[in-house]
Amino acid sequence: MSTETSRIEPAEITTDQVAHLAHLARINLTQQEIEESFEDPFAVRLLPDSPRFAAQARYFNLGMTAGGVGVFSVYRTNGRQIRVLATRVFEPEERFFYQRKMNQSLGQ
Repeated sequence: MSTETSRIEPAEITTDQVAHLAHLARINLTQQEIEESFEDPFAVRLLPDSPRFAAQARYFNLGMTAGGVGVFSVYRTNGRQIRVLATRVFEPEERFFYQRKMNQSLGQ
């Protein structure tokens, strides 16, 4: 997996409102929290090496909200806009991975 390090502005994130709002209701995350996870300066963006995801240009984002909630998102982008396809709260392994990458960034 490779890490992508571009900064994403919140206004650039787009979603299919009906499906996305239904999805948010199931996972208890607000759209603002999802946007915050992309704004996280320590967010980890990954390009999967699996043919299933790479063939359709899907990417992963692991970021934290301002309130400290870890958010895992699958998204696609055209370089200017991001379309979030699915999102959920971190699993314990993802939180560990995020913390490890953040510590590496801070030189700890």
